[in-house]
Amino acid sequence: MERKTDFFIDGKWVAPASANDFEVINPANETPFAMISLGSEADVNKAVAAAKNAFTTWSVTPHDVRVGYVEKLAEIYQERIEEMATAISNEMGAPKNIASSQQAAAGLGHIKAFIRALKEFTFEHPLNEKFQTEYIMHEPIGVCGLITPWNWPMNQVTLKVIPAVGVGCTVVLKPSEIAPMSSLLFAEFMEQAGFPAGVFNLVNGDGPTVGEAMSKHPDIDMMSFTGSTRAGIAVTKASADTVKRVALELGGKGPNLVFADSDVAKAVKRGVLHMFNNSGQSCNAPSRMIVEKSAYDEAVATAKSLAEAQEIGDPTQEGRQIGPVVSQAQFDKIQGLIESGIKEGATLLAGGLGRPDGLNRGYYVKPTVFADVKEDMTIAREEIFGPVLSIMKFEDEADAVRIANDTPYGLTSYVQTGDPERAKRLARQLRAGMIQLNGAGRAPGSPFGGYKQSGNGREGGEYGLIEFLEVKAVSGWPAEAAE
Repeated sequence: MERKTDFFIDGKWVAPASANDFEVINPANETPFAMISLGSEADVNKAVAAAKNAFTTWSVTPHDVRVGYVEKLAEIYQERIEEMATAISNEMGAPKNIASSQQAAAGLGHIKAFIRALKEFTFEHPLNEKFQTEYIMHEPIGVCGLITPWNWPMNQVTLKVIPAVGVGCTVVLKPSEIAPMSSLLFAEFMEQAGFPAGVFNLVNGDGPTVGEAMSKHPDIDMMSFTGSTRAGIAVTKASADTVKRVALELGGKGPNLVFADSDVAKAVKRGVLHMFNNSGQSCNAPSRMIVEKSAYDEAVATAKSLAEAQEIGDPTQEGRQIGPVVSQAQFDKIQGLIESGIKEGATLLAGGLGRPDGLNRGYYVKPTVFADVKEDMTIAREEIFGPVLSIMKFEDEADAVRIANDTPYGLTSYVQTGDPERAKRLARQLRAGMIQLNGAGRAPGSPFGGYKQSGNGREGGEYGLIEFLEVKAVSGWPAEAAE
């Protein structure tokens, strides 16, 4: 068993203030494969002190020098990307092809996109042409506490660490304690890239201890959190007394509107495969397929066939299979929600309770599809975070919008239609931070984030940089210097 109990604080690997060993479980076989230590408030205090001290010099380090460190990090990440893919696969069960081509690759992609954004961003400028002596400065907010989840670990770590340190902030990172190995490896990359001591710090731990200590800490100027809405509320409340900025990227219950004027079979296939990707463990998963009445039967039949054909199995094997969900707790939660769907009267088309045939070990969930789902059913309201799709029916465009928006969440909405004008209308009416039309992918640097209980921040590109910057207005700036 790999033992990685030290934390990375002030440029060094240091033992925790108090030993608190914690096993990291491989979800594919339910076996511990690594040992970390859970930190305490004392560890947080040490890391924050290091970050606060480093901020004094890092915040005024020339911009091109900071970008140079990030460019070096990108080189190291590229060289060691397969190590990263293996770590992610072991800790959260992503099959090797997904761990490599999606999970690890996402981190590298974000680093490269932020390098471009950092080089293009204007940190100082006049307010406008008329008021040249009103000068606007964008300055790093300070010490940032970063809490990241287990489902897309490097996606989220890089979306927080890179813009923060790139604009001159210093950070304390707390990755998920159930999938920490990729973040410990990332800390090695940061060390290898030569970032000055204290710029990047990592403390493992759980939310109620380390997460709360970070949120309450008076010397942390900002908290950036990705995870459940419940935990995001806790971070916000703990941060309130120090009036620090809190950026949240939370849950979702993504509607996927399928109109009869689309290529229904193709649209449904795209939606089902997206839902099952990463074993359904994505906040932007299209978990509610809302289908026009006249296309409903075709959609149901297509989804059933796809779910029954979906392979599931060992993440270490080559193939297009989906892997397990991350933990026993997650498995149990998903089973409970599947059971609620059955009890509340939804039609079970495929999958259901228990592990898939032939898999009696590991947190594997059957790819599951429900039809005839009503708006008030639990599976239509709660984020399941597993490979479970709910299919609903709508009468007309207005009904589709009403059902789609009838959720406390507002992260991503999907629209499948052959009518360009309808696509534009719906993009304006759907209450979500991101709208994806007819299978279009998101561009690098496009802002990621949601409305309502899906959060209040934006990550990626220029928007991700702004998240970690204060805005300062200077009146009476000498005109010749402003030119």
